[in-house]
Amino acid sequence: MTDLAALINLVAPFFGLIALGFFCGKRVPIPEGGLAWMQFFLIYVALPPLFYRLIINTPTGELANWPFIAATTLCTFSAFAISFSTGMATTHGDVSQATLRGLAGAYSNIGYMGPPLVLAALGNGASAPVALIFVFDNILLFTLVPFLMTIGGADRRSFAETARAVVWRVATHPFNIATAVGVAASYFRITLPEFAERMVAWLAAAAAPCALFILGVTVALRPLGRLPLEVPFHVFVKLVVHPLLVWVVLSAIGDFDPVWVYAAVLMAALPPALNIFVLSTQYRIGMERASAAILVGTVVSMVTLTGFLWLIKTGRMPHDLFPS
Repeated sequence: MTDLAALINLVAPFFGLIALGFFCGKRVPIPEGGLAWMQFFLIYVALPPLFYRLIINTPTGELANWPFIAATTLCTFSAFAISFSTGMATTHGDVSQATLRGLAGAYSNIGYMGPPLVLAALGNGASAPVALIFVFDNILLFTLVPFLMTIGGADRRSFAETARAVVWRVATHPFNIATAVGVAASYFRITLPEFAERMVAWLAAAAAPCALFILGVTVALRPLGRLPLEVPFHVFVKLVVHPLLVWVVLSAIGDFDPVWVYAAVLMAALPPALNIFVLSTQYRIGMERASAAILVGTVVSMVTLTGFLWLIKTGRMPHDLFPS
């Protein structure tokens, strides 16, 4: 019972803030455009300092863990491939639709929920794997989606134009810039003036509650009619197959710190990212399905994510399935 109470105390604030945002989004008649400044504050002002602080105290040698990067990125790609292939079959070869379904099965909410939840569960030792997964998963998906949309005809740009756009988006993403600045500051042992360090700390502390509240409001404002039949499958891939795949692959490679393995499993077990709806709106494809995947995934993850946390916290999930 003590373990269960501790787990509830860990998880409840996260889903509680999402629920609070959902309630406010349903009950308070504020136009959706009112979210724009909150989202700007979160993406460009609050979350970059959080990622900077994830990196700044991490030895740079830990950030060059290429076997870990390759394994976790491969697992994300595999989850995407499973959902994408199923989407191709159910849409009779519609690449653009299948791409968004691939995202529903692979793109975790690693920006809004990942850092605060994983660090709360595993401690500061999880900062390096969290940052690496965020950066390389985003590079993978930011690259796959534009090219597949070009192939599918949803994006009229040429491949050369798409390639330039991909490079620019990856290079200028505020989270990636913050991570790069953190790496440089860690390597050269640069410290901020006291006033700047305090501002960074305040902004980083604001990131998690703002992100979770915005997540709840955004989900509340997405109308959901009927539940598309394929959504439960993609949610299952995202919430169950993806984290189990990470666990098996990292165990097969072996020799990873337990905190890194558990951080990767939890990052993979997060619900589908809000960016799926943003991309569906950008390309004007599958907006109802994107909304459904985010809403259903967020609700179901209350059970599945808590389950993985329980397995980890109680020692029922060994960090290495194949100990030598």
